[in-house]
Amino acid sequence: MNQIDLEGRVAVVTGGAQGIGQAIGERLLKSGARVVIWDIDAALLDAAVATLSPLGAVSGHVLELTDDAAVAAATAAALDREGRIDILVNNAGITADRSVLKMSDDDWRRVIDVNLSGAFYLSQAALIHMLERGSGRIVMISSVIGEMGNIGQVNYASSKAGLFGLTKTLAREAAMQLQRAGKNEGIGVTVNTVTPGFIETEMLSSVPQKVLDGIRARVPLGRLGQPEEIARVVHFLAADASSYITGQVWGVNGGLDM
Repeated sequence: MNQIDLEGRVAVVTGGAQGIGQAIGERLLKSGARVVIWDIDAALLDAAVATLSPLGAVSGHVLELTDDAAVAAATAAALDREGRIDILVNNAGITADRSVLKMSDDDWRRVIDVNLSGAFYLSQAALIHMLERGSGRIVMISSVIGEMGNIGQVNYASSKAGLFGLTKTLAREAAMQLQRAGKNEGIGVTVNTVTPGFIETEMLSSVPQKVLDGIRARVPLGRLGQPEEIARVVHFLAADASSYITGQVWGVNGGLDM
């Protein structure tokens, strides 16, 4: 794909200070986009911006995704600074693993609030702007766990599965609104989801080697994925060339879930 195909576009990436999010930011910068990273960790944000700055225009801002008023304010501020939001990547996610019988209300709510409600608040705020302009791309980063479930991760699996319903409903509503407004020509507004499998990021750094070997054995391709492999799919879905793809779930998991 043309490495300059996003020239002049503005992309917002949540959870973009490390791992998959940072790889997505890097890929979009190399494609010509201006990138705004939102993350909860100020120190990681500063480090990510310093790393990515040589590649293009990038800024980092601290944001608590569970606060809908803060999300609306951050979106308005980004629009004021950048003039537009063309691409929103809802990548931020957390875990709080426990078995169903041991999971507290706080463990449940916090993961749902960040992973699912946060994506809703941001998508709602960005979609208003995108529909007014008649173009935009929203990409959710879910997980293979949302498709398969996993012992000890009922909150995480539920939050990531919820992104599928959010994606499909937003895709339908965006298309309907554009048709009603007579703006259904051109690249339009699309909403899609990417579901990574087990990706070699900081999240897996504390997993014992024996457990990682077991994970690899379950993956038909026999290896962990790389953040860049997720970023390439996000890049494709963010480009104009993907304008006939919406409401879809893209698995990038080495064949773990078929």
